[in-house]
Amino acid sequence: MRLQSAEDMADVLLEEDEEECPNLVPIETVPNAGSARIPVTIITGYLGAGKTTLLNYILTEQHNKRIAVILNEFGEGSALEKSLAVSHAGELYEEWLELRNGCLCCSVKDNGLKAIENLMQKRGKFDYILLETTGLADPGAVSTMFWVDAELGSDVYLDGIISVVDAKYGMQHLTEEKPEGLVNEAARQIALGDLIIINKTDLVQHEELVSLKSAVRSINGIAKLIETQRSRVELAEVLDLHAFDSQACESLQEKLCLVQTAQPHLDKSIITVTFELPGTILEEDLNIYLQNLLWEKNLKNKSGNLMDIIRLKAIVSIKEKPQQMIVQGVHELYEIEETSVNWNADCERINRFVFIGRNLDKEILEELFSTTVMKLGDSS
Repeated sequence: MRLQSAEDMADVLLEEDEEECPNLVPIETVPNAGSARIPVTIITGYLGAGKTTLLNYILTEQHNKRIAVILNEFGEGSALEKSLAVSHAGELYEEWLELRNGCLCCSVKDNGLKAIENLMQKRGKFDYILLETTGLADPGAVSTMFWVDAELGSDVYLDGIISVVDAKYGMQHLTEEKPEGLVNEAARQIALGDLIIINKTDLVQHEELVSLKSAVRSINGIAKLIETQRSRVELAEVLDLHAFDSQACESLQEKLCLVQTAQPHLDKSIITVTFELPGTILEEDLNIYLQNLLWEKNLKNKSGNLMDIIRLKAIVSIKEKPQQMIVQGVHELYEIEETSVNWNADCERINRFVFIGRNLDKEILEELFSTTVMKLGDSS
């Protein structure tokens, strides 16, 4: 299914103003091209949380995996990273280092897009890419480049977003006051995470850890959460997350059944909101609903504050589609994709949604869905 964005609508309007309709050119497909694509996982986290420690661990451990790791220049410093930041005539350039354990390492000073394009020239030497963002970066902005860049998307796909949280200072970062209208970076990184690693658990008391986990869960109720010390984690935990493709359907269905709407743990915090409604819906109506939320951004909660949706996941029942459909959204981009899982003829079809964002109101989101999408009397 094609990604939807506000730019798509602008392109349509421009085409309507043209006197002549342009010729349509069929898209050429390459057999089995999808199976050859390389998964990319984004590693994010606040300054000092342990992102680079995690990547250094992966780079130096013997694990028989062929992983390409892209370290960002502005991340936490490390001996390995500094050794790669080679200066020439005052300019930093990329240097690749092939390690004995099969990994490739690169140091870059941009968002990693150019590095990935260059990395694909070394295709065949690796099976996986890990990309570190800066400590204050919005991982959502980085992740969308894998959706928007069609040429890059033919070579790689987004496997998931990992957010590393500092157990000792995580609560301090989450409670940091920001100017009106700005999002707390630490909370946003947690909101976008498919896997959240709470690191340095050995530096805090049990009560502090419980409090931090509660805060993390109130922000993102659907992500998997693991605890680590010195960023040591089994590679199986961080690879092959399949958080953005239809293979995640069954596990996502289980999560959507279990996750509950959170109560704000912190003032002005990002929270998780979920609802479910039975019945089948029309895809065009679903598009209208999602575009109102993600593009127009004019929906307010009961306090009069605009809702800001950062992440969206859903399983929906589209009319005349036997398969369950999965909806993924990050910021303004969203995708509706078929899965390989069919609806059980003996069970009622259900539409389950999870929203993560600021100023969210479950009742208003559910009411808008009912009035925009649901068809009265159609519960097949």
